[in-house]
Amino acid sequence: MPELPEVEVVRRGLESHAVGARVDAVEVLHPRPVRRDPAGASGFTASLLGTTINAARRRGKYLWLPLDSGDALLGHLGMSGQLLVQPVGAPDERHLRVRLRVKDDSSTRELRFVDQRMFGGLSISRGGAELPEEIAHIGRDPLDPEFDLEAFVAAVRRRSSGVKRILLDQGVVSGIGNIYADEALWRAGIHGNRPGSDSPPSRLVNSWSTPVR
Repeated sequence: MPELPEVEVVRRGLESHAVGARVDAVEVLHPRPVRRDPAGASGFTASLLGTTINAARRRGKYLWLPLDSGDALLGHLGMSGQLLVQPVGAPDERHLRVRLRVKDDSSTRELRFVDQRMFGGLSISRGGAELPEEIAHIGRDPLDPEFDLEAFVAAVRRRSSGVKRILLDQGVVSGIGNIYADEALWRAGIHGNRPGSDSPPSRLVNSWSTPVR
């Protein structure tokens, strides 16, 4: 499964190669990756055609591309998903599911959603350019420049459940799975079952003092 740093690398790649481009064509090669779009494959396609990608953003492991229509292309890589930038005419990947042809002043290229297991997917968040409603409940993560470390520590300290369980709560802090939670707690010297309210603030701060990059 792509972890938080890998998803951030994907976001940076999209920022470099997709922002400012106009969507000229959309091809949904399998319906499952767009299953979360309430308008289905046809509505998904219609909402993208002719729009311009204004930015590439991320909240936890979710990516979204704000569009000049006010909507957003929202994506999650799931277990095996990839978002690739390829030249037009490049051979199709074996598990290619969705293809977007985008164009700017310099070139035409393709954004390809490739996913073997198809646990991930793409959808349109109507009116979600600033922040998709579907992920508004998710907390910021330690790689986010707006992550508030003091607010995070305070949120942990307000809870009596085990600190590992708190770290896995995406409403408190996003993008942390079992491996990263265990690594952070090992570094902080805190047992995962220790109540959040009894976890030393200084150790919680130290666990995120040098985020994984």
